[in-house]
Amino acid sequence: MAEERETAGGISGDDNVVALLMRQHGEIRNLFDEVEAAEGDARRDAFHRLVRMLAVHETAEEEVVHPYARRSVDGGESVVEDRLAEEREAKEVLKEMEGMDPADPRFMPRLEALRYAVESHARAEERYEFVHIERNAGPERLRTMARALRAAEATAPTRPHPGAETAAENLAVGPLAAVADRARDAVRQVMGRG
Repeated sequence: MAEERETAGGISGDDNVVALLMRQHGEIRNLFDEVEAAEGDARRDAFHRLVRMLAVHETAEEEVVHPYARRSVDGGESVVEDRLAEEREAKEVLKEMEGMDPADPRFMPRLEALRYAVESHARAEERYEFVHIERNAGPERLRTMARALRAAEATAPTRPHPGAETAAENLAVGPLAAVADRARDAVRQVMGRG
């Protein structure tokens, strides 16, 4: 069970957007570990789960967290633009790797570079956005943002879509991309390819 921590706002777990996102960052690190440790079809399946988690997680952050940080964090515009550039780069790498065979000798070096970039991005979010959100948003705002984040995740695309990194772009492209992605996921599941 994920460790819950009490926050300054007095709420914890999935009722707090920051605690929810921090837990997801831990899940992403664990998925990277799983991909690195696996071989063959198990590596492919773990990588597909990682791609899905990153796509859904980043879309939800782009729709919920970044707009709030842009308005509420000192220097928020610059902080968010830096995070969006990092997300765009990660999406491009994920898109490139999505069709790559995990047995390809280029796969693991690309995965290691991606992991470094994703973990650096997560640390920057935690330092420049999450800390400020937790300090400045009251308990009800943290709860509301957690609910909004879960709603965004429920309808988010499950594959990377470079070029759709803002709330407006996600709202324009996201629904159609999500339907197409989820249909591809269903076909992959039926065909036994994770």
